[in-house]
Amino acid sequence: MTKTPLTVVVLLLFLLISAAVPPSTAEIKSLVISDDARPMILFEKFGFTHTGHVTVSVSSVSVVSTSPDPNPDPSRLGFFLLSEESLLQVLLEIQQNPRFCVLDSHYVTHLFTFRDLSPPPNSRFNHSYPVTSPNEYSLFFANCAPETKVSMAVRTEMYNKDPNGSKDYLPAGATQLPSLYSFFFLCYATFLGYWGYTCYTNKRVVHRIHLLMAGLLLIKSLNLICAAEDKHYVKITGTPHGWDILFYIFQFIRVVLLFTVIILIGTGWSFLKPFLQEKEKNVLMIVIPLQVLANIASIVIGETGPFIKDWVTWNQVFLLVDIICCCAIIFPIVWSIRALRETSKTDGKAARNLSKLTLFRQFYIVVIGYLYFTRIVVFALKTIAAYKYQWVSFAAEEIVSLVFYVIMFYMFRPEEKNEYFAVDDDEEEAAAIALRDDEFEL
Repeated sequence: MTKTPLTVVVLLLFLLISAAVPPSTAEIKSLVISDDARPMILFEKFGFTHTGHVTVSVSSVSVVSTSPDPNPDPSRLGFFLLSEESLLQVLLEIQQNPRFCVLDSHYVTHLFTFRDLSPPPNSRFNHSYPVTSPNEYSLFFANCAPETKVSMAVRTEMYNKDPNGSKDYLPAGATQLPSLYSFFFLCYATFLGYWGYTCYTNKRVVHRIHLLMAGLLLIKSLNLICAAEDKHYVKITGTPHGWDILFYIFQFIRVVLLFTVIILIGTGWSFLKPFLQEKEKNVLMIVIPLQVLANIASIVIGETGPFIKDWVTWNQVFLLVDIICCCAIIFPIVWSIRALRETSKTDGKAARNLSKLTLFRQFYIVVIGYLYFTRIVVFALKTIAAYKYQWVSFAAEEIVSLVFYVIMFYMFRPEEKNEYFAVDDDEEEAAAIALRDDEFEL
């Protein structure tokens, strides 16, 4: 198999993986390509309306040939737009003719080739193109000249025009995100205020885990307001104006804190026992460094794009680490359930242990449901939803996250009559019978 069809198959993988990661933080991008021999380079995806425009500027262009022909045909190198529907047709064309150049396909929207460049030594080109057919397009560069390496500085600008004539640099399916994130910021800010009031009115039974949970709500709120500001500035100017830095900082703290809180609740730290066992500490020591790696991968994915050579690798790192962390946080909950079941056989407190087991089992189910929805269902929504409704997947993820926070915080709220501490002694006999069943085996 020749190199070109293999590359197009890889680009299909790019498009599939890109559905699982957040959209890029800016729709005005400047980058430098150096000695790149890839037959095709995917720059970015963007959802256009009928008022869409794409501007591509290239400068300092040089093409070095290592073949016997030192002067490759400039019409064999150029930029084009391609929709996901047309990608399958292009793949079919290349399978039928391995020497086929994608620039010759009538399924792509041609922009320009290197034949349109100004004469050396400047070798530059700058032009804006209207998008007449609304759709989600990917911007590609194709190099159909064999044994050549390309160097150039590229600046891309993609936007849709609002009815008032202003530019909207967010894709058609993401233009609602600033309002969406602002709404959920208000939800979490209200939640934080209520949680603070609950802790204040139940000071006698507030544990360290409750303060950590309050910190989680605070960081989540700050993360959302930074996301809203980030998307707002991208929407009106094309760049985040530094809000992306704050977004990544609070996102890192939020994710680490969320996994830590789930693990600590799963172990019963601070409200069932004042210390962690060695194996529970090991889980934390595994999850936290992995989350550092996952956030580094997230930043690389968000701040660069598929045009870098290792973009797919970073996506794979992010997905693999996330899966490992999701599996790791389940173990402390399972250990606690088993430990409580073993303890119930000897300490004579059947009702209290049954109450704790029930709550831990419910928490186990809630965590599994949360991870399943945010990792699988949301990915499915991003994949199957029309490009104009990509915001629905973000809304679904935030709704489920808020529901998960509410349930988790309610189950482990500071309350004197919480199921962990208040048990009716008359229920001991019935609880002992229930604990003898296999209902709580996992």
